[in-house]
Amino acid sequence: MTRLALFVGLLPSLSLVFAQDLGVPTTWREFNNSRLLAERISIAKSAIDTILPQLDTSNGQFDGIGFWQSANVFSSMANFDHLASSTVYKDQVINGLTAAYETYPNFDPNGYNDDAMWWATASYYAYRAYGDSTMLSMAVAIWTRVSNYVVSVADAKAGTQPNKDFTIAGTCYGETMAGGVFWRPTSDDTGINSITTGLYTTLSAYLAETTGDSTYTAAATLSAQWIQNLQISSSGIILDGVSGADCTRTAASWLFTYNSGKYIEGLSVLKDVTGAAIWKSLMTNITAAAVKSPVWQGSNGIITEGASKTSDNDGVGFKAIFIRGLDEVSVRSADNSALQILIHSYNDVQYNALLELAANGTSYSPSWPGPAQEFTTWGQMAALDVMVTAINTNSP
Repeated sequence: MTRLALFVGLLPSLSLVFAQDLGVPTTWREFNNSRLLAERISIAKSAIDTILPQLDTSNGQFDGIGFWQSANVFSSMANFDHLASSTVYKDQVINGLTAAYETYPNFDPNGYNDDAMWWATASYYAYRAYGDSTMLSMAVAIWTRVSNYVVSVADAKAGTQPNKDFTIAGTCYGETMAGGVFWRPTSDDTGINSITTGLYTTLSAYLAETTGDSTYTAAATLSAQWIQNLQISSSGIILDGVSGADCTRTAASWLFTYNSGKYIEGLSVLKDVTGAAIWKSLMTNITAAAVKSPVWQGSNGIITEGASKTSDNDGVGFKAIFIRGLDEVSVRSADNSALQILIHSYNDVQYNALLELAANGTSYSPSWPGPAQEFTTWGQMAALDVMVTAINTNSP
């Protein structure tokens, strides 16, 4: 998660994202691979099996990584089964998510709405993979709780929010704050950020698609509009946070892959739920901008964000969320072959870098450009989404 420190930063582009080039840069390193499906499934499974000894089955936590990151290991496991059409990890995923839910009420031991929604999203992925209704119920329960910290249209007009003890800014930079989701459920924390709002957008869209309930569609739309109107930079990537009290922004340098990754995942679902062309266009343009951004990669295309070799940090898990979001975009873009080629090329850059530059047997360095090193839970966690989505983004 991003620890919100408020500083004045660059203003967004007021959602004016120009059309992006979908061509694959020729400077990218090894942007294709010829491994067959069975081998890609085997590589992904070995990567997951390598991290499993770190799992504490009593509480669903993995030794060596943070609370929200453990949720994303379960997400990778569920998505492996979803993409491989298997149930290899069904018991471990369902039992692990259940243990965490029972141990940590509302999936929130530390007081962060984004933490809770990482686990709620993992629960949704488990429902998608296994059809377990308890997993869906857990996701809905967290969505319902976090909805208490969304700025409604009425809240923005009144300048108050029922669960906050300060006057909220109804508009910032000429745009309504309706749809923004407060980062923390405490009464005095003013931070509203893109990852919390993006998670809420995405979970709402998935629940709308699953249940057909228009309440979720409306929630996803309002929060997607908040990011659209306030949080897109002039280069087309997603900014970090805004104070819900006085509109001050996080530092201009706070640009992270996961903000764009989670938002485009949500947009990919929302466009299918609503059929609205704006979400498809916005998804495409942000995706193209993000995979070519020099903020987190060099000309070779290998992501360098969160590459700590000696200790875990939040950033090491951000890039995994980005890769996962890209895969969902690809799955839902069958009518745009250029976009699908761009995504699988980008993911192959990361895949080949991990296998060729950062691998130590079946474990992977948190530094994707290498060199390889001894196993770390955080390095392995970050690599899982690359290995799992490679099942899907390449032809058999």
